Amino acid sequence: MSRAKVGIVVFPGSNCDHDAYYAFKDLVGTDTKFLWHKEGSVGDRNIIVLPGGFSYGDYLRCGAIARFSNIMQDIIRFANNGGIVIGICNGFQVLCELGLLPGALLRNENLKFICKTVTLKVENNKSIFTYKYGIKEEIDIPIAHGEGNYYCDDETLTELTANNQILFTYSENPNGSRNSIAGIQNVRRNVMGMMPHPERASDEKLGNTDGFRLLQGLSESII
Repeated sequence: MSRAKVGIVVFPGSNCDHDAYYAFKDLVGTDTKFLWHKEGSVGDRNIIVLPGGFSYGDYLRCGAIARFSNIMQDIIRFANNGGIVIGICNGFQVLCELGLLPGALLRNENLKFICKTVTLKVENNKSIFTYKYGIKEEIDIPIAHGEGNYYCDDETLTELTANNQILFTYSENPNGSRNSIAGIQNVRRNVMGMMPHPERASDEKLGNTDGFRLLQGLSESII
């Protein structure tokens, strides 16, 4: 029985919250609940998920308004105390706005919304997020975003590389991301952001389970 207690944060405009809930609760088998953004605490949850979607309609910048939601201050506390946080797509954007992850997500290089399955390469499998994969293993995961172009300055890129914070890269860069970066973790290795959607590649009924091991590994990392 998994000891993981997953909290899925729901913002106005979230549209992948139920996907994440289904993947963690019904497929992985964790104790999973929704956390409304106006709540003041993550409660007894030990894994927090910021799902994909368009929080607050993506007005201003993606994730720029969501960072001020009530629950975010407790998520910052939770992360700073070593709690596991994963941001998927819009959740990645929110984590960058919060400063829990470095860099920013810009408009796709072609200025178009991209929705398709892409191939990722596992750059670091010595992480609670990726240890179920082989190093340099290639996996197929869907993307669906208009602002997935990861950018950081030269100094940050050097630090990301030196600290093994880059977890996934695109085999063929779909959005112009710097160094084809698709997913990173923080220095402490308890916060992760990725633009592709592992929860959409976790059910055998959909013909692709390449994302399941990420969610399962997170669940099993709670002891």
